[in-house]
Amino acid sequence: MSMNIELARHNMVEQQVRPWDVLDSRVLEALTAVPREDFVAPAHRNLAFTDMCLPLGHGEVMMKPVIEGRVLQAVAPTRTESVLEIGTGSGFLTACLARLAQSVHSIEQHVELADSARARLQAAGISNATIEVGDAVHGFTPPQTYDVVVATGAVFALPERWRAWVRPGGRLLAIVGESPVQRAILYTRSADLQWTEQVLFETDLPYLTHAAPPARFVL
Repeated sequence: MSMNIELARHNMVEQQVRPWDVLDSRVLEALTAVPREDFVAPAHRNLAFTDMCLPLGHGEVMMKPVIEGRVLQAVAPTRTESVLEIGTGSGFLTACLARLAQSVHSIEQHVELADSARARLQAAGISNATIEVGDAVHGFTPPQTYDVVVATGAVFALPERWRAWVRPGGRLLAIVGESPVQRAILYTRSADLQWTEQVLFETDLPYLTHAAPPARFVL
């Protein structure tokens, strides 16, 4: 591995992610240990550590490192917890979640992206993450409930069915609202099945399929 790659990785963590109040040592270790450059298309390898979203095809993007860091820190899965990821994309966040959690089950609608992510996870030695092809907004029903649910694409409004996928005491993170001003919201389910909401930051991401704002009639 060249020193240029390692320097770029170090700068990503120290100059982009950490200054955005991502201070959890486990999260910073995951972002350092997972080879981000191997989870992007070859044409974008030189951009792997830049502060920008990278296109994945099918209208999907790889989130900025700072967003990934904030998401990982907010949901903070432990080694005894299970994670459901909605939108596998490149598989990079999947790999980071897998380093933090006991297991990750990831849902990706596009077969091509799912296959590529599986290959990248295998090459990275990640064995506690599985990828399933499905539509998490319509149709998909998980085989169990999870301690953490993370959506990597935006939704205009939170699908209520997602709440049932979270165990008592668990967390659900979603990017909610109307582009270009969407909010990352952490929903926490208490032991008595009540919910609290915490707005974390603003961002702008492509919508998950079937999750965009309704069409409006314009004169």
